[in-house]
Amino acid sequence: MRADEIATNGLFVKICGITTVEDALLAVAMGADALGFVFAPGSTRQVTVDQVEDIVKRVPPEIVTLGVFRNETPERVIDMVHRSGLTGAQLHGRETPDQCREVAVKLRLTIQAFPAGDRALDRTPLYPVEIVLLDNPTPGSGEVFDWSMADGLPDGKRLLLAGGLDPANVADAIRAVTPWGVDVSTGVEARPGEKDPTKVRAFIRNARRAYEMLPKKERALASDALYDWQEEM
Repeated sequence: MRADEIATNGLFVKICGITTVEDALLAVAMGADALGFVFAPGSTRQVTVDQVEDIVKRVPPEIVTLGVFRNETPERVIDMVHRSGLTGAQLHGRETPDQCREVAVKLRLTIQAFPAGDRALDRTPLYPVEIVLLDNPTPGSGEVFDWSMADGLPDGKRLLLAGGLDPANVADAIRAVTPWGVDVSTGVEARPGEKDPTKVRAFIRNARRAYEMLPKKERALASDALYDWQEEM
C-alpha cells in the first residue's frame, strides 16, 4: 500500500494508543483515518495480539490499522502484524534501514518514527518508507517539541506529526509544519488507555479545519509525489 492509496479527507489523522473496541469504533465514527495499537513493552497502553485481532475484526476495512513497535526484531514485527490482522507497522525505536526494509517488504504499510532533533533524521532517505513520523524525544510523554525542528526533513517522505498534540494546539501545529498527517494518543485521553469522546471529536474537527484553511499550494506540498525507493534497490 502506497501512501497515496490511503483514503483520507485531505489530512491523514491517526488516533493511537487504542486499547478497546469501544475506543476504536469511537475514533472511526469521529472520522479517523487510522488507528494505532501499542505492542511496545512498558507502555500503559500496551495490548496483546489477541486483543488487537478482536478489535480489528470490527473495524471497517478501509481504516488503516498499525501496530506500534520499539526495537523489536523484524521477524516478530511481521508475525504479530499478520496474526493481528493489521494493515502494517509503525517502527518507533532505533531500527536500522536494513531492519526497516526487512519489515517493509513483508507488510502492506510501514512507517518509521524518529525523535525530533535526532541525527538519524539525516538518514531518512535510506529508510524504504514513504511516511516518516516525527515525535517528541520522549514518546508518549504528551509533551510538545519545538515544531521548527520539523524543518529540513529530506525530500521524498510524507511527514506524520506527533508529540504532544491535542485539540487546543493541533491547528497551530498544522499551520506551522503543514504535515501530511497528524498522530495523537495522550492528547485525546480521559486517562491512560481510555479515549475521551469530546477530545477525539474536537481534535479531528480542529485538525481538518486547519488543514482546509491552508493555502492550496501548501496542502499540495504536504502530499506531493514521492520517489519509488524500490527503483534504487
